Parts: sequence; structure tokens; C-alpha cells
Amino acid sequence: MEAGTRGPLNRISAFWDTSALVPLLVRQSNTSRALAVYKTLDVVVWWATPVEIASAVARLLRTGKISTDDFAKSRNLANALFSSWAVISPTDAIRATSMQLVERYDLRAADSLQLAAALLWCGDAPRGRIFLSSDQKLHECGTSLWFRCKALIAVGVLAVLIKVPEGQRRCWCPTHLADAPVP
Repeated sequence: MEAGTRGPLNRISAFWDTSALVPLLVRQSNTSRALAVYKTLDVVVWWATPVEIASAVARLLRTGKISTDDFAKSRNLANALFSSWAVISPTDAIRATSMQLVERYDLRAADSLQLAAALLWCGDAPRGRIFLSSDQKLHECGTSLWFRCKALIAVGVLAVLIKVPEGQRRCWCPTHLADAPVP
């Protein structure tokens, strides 16, 4: 996979969880879908996302799911892409929100920080904002917090919340499309 032009300027931004970015770097079942979405949306990430990506790709190498050549290519591609992403830096507010999230939901610390950063990014007003993740638990927590999307996703499937006309949002999964009216 090679980095290419990403389309016109002034596109809609989306918050990308690490799990939605890894398929851009390593061939997976949802790589083509992730790449198609990547070409249409600007990327906003949490400050630690590059570390999480490095960890995920190194784990794939250690477990034999990718070769050393694939590892080197994905590391180089990740380094090239990082510079084009908007980054949410760590703050006391993110830490406080993350602590509330782990008390309320069954989230790992890193996932709670991702979700807290996404909430800061949208000013705690996520209506019409896009959050991408292929982690089912993180998707479910995000849904219960702000998306109010009826669709559940299977682990490993890229989920995208998109804004559609007439005040409706849709939760898109490769296997189905479910409407969820915005209150």
C-alpha cells in the first residue's frame, strides 16, 4: 500500500481510533474499506496513537502474522502518514474524562484515553461528528455516550458513523446499514 493523494482540501475530519488506522498499514480483511474512508476524511488522533500503532504492528510481527519486510514497510508508511494527522495533545481534562470513563465502562486505559480525546476534539458535543474504530467494546462505549446508533458491530469490522441529510445519522458496517434518528 502506498500513500497517495487524499482528495480535496476542507474535507470533514473524523477521530480515528488506532484499530481503524492499522488496516491502512498492514493488509487485513478491512483494509480496502479503511483506505476508501481514509481518502475521504481528514484524520484526528490521540497523542499516543503513534505508539499504539507501533505496538500493534510489532505484535503482528512477533506473532508471525506479518513478515519483517511488511513490518518495515508499515513502519515507514506510518511515519510518512503521521505528519498529515491532527493530534489531540494530553491535557488534565482528558485525564479526568478518561478516569470517569474507566469507572463507568469496561475499558482499558488506552481506550478510555482515545475516547476522552475524541470527546475533547468535538467539544463534548459529538452530534454529527465521526468516530472510527474496529474495536467492538470501544465502539459500543462511544455509541452509548454519544452516537446513539442501534447497530452493533462484529470484532474486526470497521465501523463508521456518518452524517446524512434530514438530521439523521447512520451507522455503517460492511454487513448492514441501520438508520438511527438524531434526537
